Amino acid sequence: MLDAVIVGGGPNGLMLACELALAGVRPVVLERLAGPKTEPRANGLVGQVVRMLDRRGLYARINGSSAPPRPAPHYMFGAFTLDLTGLPHNPVSLLPAPQEQIEQVLAERAVELGVDLRRGQEVIDVRQDTDLVHITLADGESLTARYLVGADGGHSVVRRLSGIGFPGVTTDDFVTRSANVSVADEHLGPEGDLRVPGHGSLPALLYVRTERGTITWGPLPGRAPVLSTTETGTQDELTTPMTFEEMRASAERVLGVPVPMDPPQGEGPHLLRRLVGGNTRHAERYRDRRVLLLGDAAHVHSAIGGPGLNLGLQDAVNLGWKLAATVRGRAPEGLLDTYDEERRPVAERVVASTLSQSALMRPGPEVTALRTVFGELLASPGGTEHIAHLLAGTTEGFAPDLVIRTDAGTRRLADLTTSARPLLLDLCGDFAEAAKPWLDRVDVVHGRTEGTSATGLLLRPDCHTAWTGHEPDDVGGLRAALHQWFGAPLHDGGEPEQADNR
Repeated sequence: MLDAVIVGGGPNGLMLACELALAGVRPVVLERLAGPKTEPRANGLVGQVVRMLDRRGLYARINGSSAPPRPAPHYMFGAFTLDLTGLPHNPVSLLPAPQEQIEQVLAERAVELGVDLRRGQEVIDVRQDTDLVHITLADGESLTARYLVGADGGHSVVRRLSGIGFPGVTTDDFVTRSANVSVADEHLGPEGDLRVPGHGSLPALLYVRTERGTITWGPLPGRAPVLSTTETGTQDELTTPMTFEEMRASAERVLGVPVPMDPPQGEGPHLLRRLVGGNTRHAERYRDRRVLLLGDAAHVHSAIGGPGLNLGLQDAVNLGWKLAATVRGRAPEGLLDTYDEERRPVAERVVASTLSQSALMRPGPEVTALRTVFGELLASPGGTEHIAHLLAGTTEGFAPDLVIRTDAGTRRLADLTTSARPLLLDLCGDFAEAAKPWLDRVDVVHGRTEGTSATGLLLRPDCHTAWTGHEPDDVGGLRAALHQWFGAPLHDGGEPEQADNR
């Protein structure tokens, strides 16, 4: 019998596998495909998830730099360019990297941690009884697990076989076209922009809206740049395969002038894709007894602003330590249910964000008028900051990037959280004794920091604050938080007070 099976070996499933392994649970990951996907997908990560990856030591492995994440000076929302340079606390950090690279790093890390990654394994049936989940594979093999997590995308087999509804809306009145292109050096600006005769420059990685649609120019490190357009259209657009000339014609319609571009050079695979309409859907629940949903299996929405992978990876970090504690019999009552309680509102905000951006980017004079009003709101005090936190996926209680001075030297918070264990920052020297009965599962660090006036901070493994001390003797609040999130303490003899709740 297995403790946990994850269906889906993409970035979300692999991130969850890493989190479980760090917490002492060795999951099995079942991936339907025989090898990693090679077609272009997401182009990087934005916001809070970048800082979270930094706190697991993964940012440096993906980025190739030992420097910590830095806030971005600009980003986009609904084809508006946001100037973030004046924000007192800019939450928008960027990690530009193709999804296949992110997936490769996560797969390597999972294997290092002892995760059993099985490719070419397709799930065809899922059944639950009181204590177990029974999984049938296409090759006839059967597996039994205590918990099953569906990280198998928007068309999730696990969600469907578990009877979890996926309500939402489908739109089919617009067409998005994307292609890798090549561009002569004479048309490239010093900031990575594309110079279009008769129009001006298309800035890198920012949406440009016209009365006929939107266009995006994406120069990407290490591969051919991507040009994308969105126009009104219908299902009739699906009747023939897409061609590069169709991409060229669409770009000219949107901008009103020819765009200087040619087919990509070198070996592929090269992107040439047409999508009609889109889906916005949200699972009725993220948990059905011993089955849980993660990432696109739980929510799908527009890719505007790149929120999908950001949302899914943070789902994985939230779920990982809670599922591991449950499997190991250390979870307090109801801990696993807080996964749905905490992540559902975040997904709902992402859905609201992407739908709002889609509305702001549609062609037509009424949308132009709406954009005028919205632009005025962005210019008001707090408007840009509010949108920046929406784009970043900021969640309440996520610990800031503290620098702690200890007897051993100065350390970043990211240096203290790579093990994915709960962390007590004792900033006044009076809390370690109160936490002693939990030292089997909580690390304690003594130090000082200029980043907070608190006397102590208790951080969950997902780097969210479980307790903040405001006085040197706030021991009662600390003990209550330790009980609430990490279960009962040990007896003097080293055995847990609570019964095994597996």
